[in-house]
Amino acid sequence: MSALVTFDRASLGYGRRAVLSNLSFEIREGDFLGLVGPNGSGKTTILRAILGALQPITGSVTRADGLRFGYVPQRDQVDYGYPLSVVDVVLMGRYDRIGLGKRPSSADRELACDALEHVGIRDLADRPLANLSGGQKQRTLIARALVGDPNVLILDEPTNGMDLVSMTQILGLVRELHERDGLTVLMVSHALNEVANYVERIALVADEKVHIGSTDEIMSEETLSNMYGIPVDVSSFNGLKIVVARRGRDTRRS
Repeated sequence: MSALVTFDRASLGYGRRAVLSNLSFEIREGDFLGLVGPNGSGKTTILRAILGALQPITGSVTRADGLRFGYVPQRDQVDYGYPLSVVDVVLMGRYDRIGLGKRPSSADRELACDALEHVGIRDLADRPLANLSGGQKQRTLIARALVGDPNVLILDEPTNGMDLVSMTQILGLVRELHERDGLTVLMVSHALNEVANYVERIALVADEKVHIGSTDEIMSEETLSNMYGIPVDVSSFNGLKIVVARRGRDTRRS
């Protein structure tokens, strides 16, 4: 698989202060990658570099020619107060094709409805966005990202604030988009237990570095204990991997 985004010994930060140093990894065509780490670990900094909004201090971040991103922001960063219908929100994903100041055509609207069909809410096209549930709003934002025909779908904390049912449905939808459409997907999340049971590879941000490998490689007790600096247990329940800090005296560092 060819590389779509390549980090080559990249140091990232703001001004002269590096937040992450010497990053070397790739996002490959056909990847289903989880970028995981606790809040404040540098996930957003990496995401900004991937999208081209942040240039590395040293090293390089390169993107394949013609690469198109479909970006799904965190839901709490979206203002749901505007009186827009669901299909109007999805059409925003076509604005770079439509052109500034031009009205969407009937073909653009049809593509927006197709994107809504793809995420399972075609029947909500004319509903006010503000009236939707959290899961339906997230599907709308995913449709907005898909209508631009991206090479890479990026989701930033896609399950924040969701109940268990909505979380499972959204993560299942994202996996379906990857498997059914062959779409390259990057999920950014602080919730390792959620992401690890859906993605195929994990890029774990810890100790100012990115540790990347297959889900099985990263989700081992030895690997995670070394990365987090505390003993952890990796258990399975109904086929799902669960990571917990090991209880008892051995969790205390000497």
